[in-house]
Amino acid sequence: MSALARWCFRHRRTVVSLWVALVLALGGGYAAAGSNYSEDFSLPGMESTTALKLLQDSLPASSGDTEQIVIHVENGSVRDPAVRAKVTAMLATIEEEVPSVTSVTSMYSEQGAAQISTDGHTAYAEVQLDKLPDALPPADIEELIDIAQAARGAGLEVELAGPAISNATAPAQGSTELIGIVAAAAILLLFFGSLIGMLLPILVAVAGVASGLMAIGLLSHPVVLSDIAPTLATLIGLGVGIDYALFIVTRYRTGLRAGLPPEEATVRAIDTSGRAVLFAGGTVVIALLGLLVLRLNLLNGMGIGAAVTVAFTMLSALTLLPAVLGYAGTRVIGRKERRALATGRPRPEGAGGVWARWAALVQKRRALLGAAVLVVIALMSIPTLSIRLGASDAGNDKAGTTTRSAYDLLAEGFGPGFNGPLQLVAELRSPADGQALGRLLETVKTLDGVAAVNAFPAEPGATVAIAVVVPTSAPQDEATTDLINRLRDDVIPAAEKDNTMRVHVGGATAIFQDFAKVLTDKLPLFLGVIIVLGFLLLMVAFRSVLVPLTAAVMNVLAAAASFGVIVAIFQWGWGSDLLDVGGAGPVESFVPVIMLAILFGLSMDYQVFLVSRMHEEWASTSRNGQAVRIGQSETGRVIVAAALIMVCVFGAFVLAGERVIAEFGIGLAAAVAIDAFLLRTILVPALMHLIGPANWWLPRWIDRTLPDFSVEGHDDRAAQAAGTTEPFEPHPDGDELVDSFRR
Repeated sequence: MSALARWCFRHRRTVVSLWVALVLALGGGYAAAGSNYSEDFSLPGMESTTALKLLQDSLPASSGDTEQIVIHVENGSVRDPAVRAKVTAMLATIEEEVPSVTSVTSMYSEQGAAQISTDGHTAYAEVQLDKLPDALPPADIEELIDIAQAARGAGLEVELAGPAISNATAPAQGSTELIGIVAAAAILLLFFGSLIGMLLPILVAVAGVASGLMAIGLLSHPVVLSDIAPTLATLIGLGVGIDYALFIVTRYRTGLRAGLPPEEATVRAIDTSGRAVLFAGGTVVIALLGLLVLRLNLLNGMGIGAAVTVAFTMLSALTLLPAVLGYAGTRVIGRKERRALATGRPRPEGAGGVWARWAALVQKRRALLGAAVLVVIALMSIPTLSIRLGASDAGNDKAGTTTRSAYDLLAEGFGPGFNGPLQLVAELRSPADGQALGRLLETVKTLDGVAAVNAFPAEPGATVAIAVVVPTSAPQDEATTDLINRLRDDVIPAAEKDNTMRVHVGGATAIFQDFAKVLTDKLPLFLGVIIVLGFLLLMVAFRSVLVPLTAAVMNVLAAAASFGVIVAIFQWGWGSDLLDVGGAGPVESFVPVIMLAILFGLSMDYQVFLVSRMHEEWASTSRNGQAVRIGQSETGRVIVAAALIMVCVFGAFVLAGERVIAEFGIGLAAAVAIDAFLLRTILVPALMHLIGPANWWLPRWIDRTLPDFSVEGHDDRAAQAAGTTEPFEPHPDGDELVDSFRR
């Protein structure tokens, strides 16, 4: 690391030129090829996937996307001649002029007679498209929307609903990233007291994120990447990128204050904090790529996209940052400090003031403060016990959007379950199977929770038949989930006896439920993989058993508490109106898995930066109390600043107006705040004080088998505790700061 830092510092013009060339090359490739993000995800072996495959193979015209055009009149009826004439003309134009439309079922046709509400105020037309949403040309959907909305007039409301419409009308990200960057810049300016010091982390993070986003845009062609991947990558990349640069610049400033020339201060910063960045960033990348073990396209794309962006931000911090430090020199510290350096009065290293006093208080009141934090975490984790995974629907869209208006009109006119109908897709192998299907549909009509059952007419001799089941509850309600389970577990198996008919429950609602089940089943495996991985990495880094064990417990606590925040806001609806994130509903099924991968990496960041300084002191003194206190006092300020930056960056994404991104933003902001303000500044040091020198114990036979890797670098390592890794008898602290605090 020292050689890399020195080379980048001395050849700063070359390094900056290489980065400019890299950005231009990626930008040119991206401008030429664009991106090819997808919404496709597969659920091998799931019943809803089987139903969809049957539709695609046997009834390709019905396997594409279906949209609804909803009309509503406050006065009169949708059957009034003037309304009918206007709507009929609009529907005919859509069927004739929009290329992706295969058919339109009008509410005025014989087949669409049931598409008018009982009171006559609301009706809908069904627009059948030839492809699924991610494969549809955006121009066709925009044309469909424009033609439909052009029919609006006095007393006639026209709204649209459906997956393709939701994609086309989804709110743009706007300036959420910019808001996060501005907030981060304000915190950095207060923290550093230097404009140059503030600009460097922003510059390095933006360079890394921009490069990463263009790279994953190009990668989206050969690899299936979800269309949420760039947003998630930006959210994570900005947070970690600014923080990585912050840690390195902070160590650089410390070296300058101690009287080191800029080059030596840069080398020392990269060889210490840079090593921690390499370790922590590598861990984040590994954790995100760990999503590949779940073997789901949607999550694979999210993990790959975020991992690539984090890798670019890490590369930027380790190469571009030392180069620009060569240009910045001593201007990253304030004028007063520069004058002190010029007069030969450097400020010695070390931390004092409020953080030293706080570290002493934690050491003195470790049991009380640790217990208090555990109580707070336990209370925050209570909502997690009732977490319900699923998928939100258009009812969670912002008020005033066409999808939300259409959803509300349909729910009011036809019942809440109309927005999430289930499909019964039947395989028929004999005439007797057709009769069995008829009996099944009659039984389904009598079930509690079923509002209506409509069978699609089938051609003579057809081997696949479709029926639509409309629940009485909304798609995201738990009652709808119960109905799906009852159909699959009890009703359909009973109807399949004594015949060769096979019936599969499909539709968007069933697909999302199956997705949630797959993730729930695989979550323990994924959690176990990342916990074991983190344990092994930290054991290598700190030559300890209890330090990685403590970190694993902290990760679980942070995850439980942050999930509790998500459940309270998004599932229970506490404060959801204030935050404008839609009504109460289930937590998106993939949010916990993605968050676990991200939280594992982010928690590892803070654990590495905190414990590496403690370990550095322990290696020099073999005094646990002193090592923990000094490590906490010297890293507390920078960890809190880094956490505040991440909270601002993550929190800004709530303003994007998209529920899923808001879940990530609030969940990650809460997790970082809990991790930094409760766990790393109170609970971790309190536990390490209680445990004592055993923190650093590692059996000799394990120590001999582990590779040698130093997170802290090799400065001042001569005094490393004579090689033994067996437990020490505790040394008396003799700590003047603690004594003065007690007095």
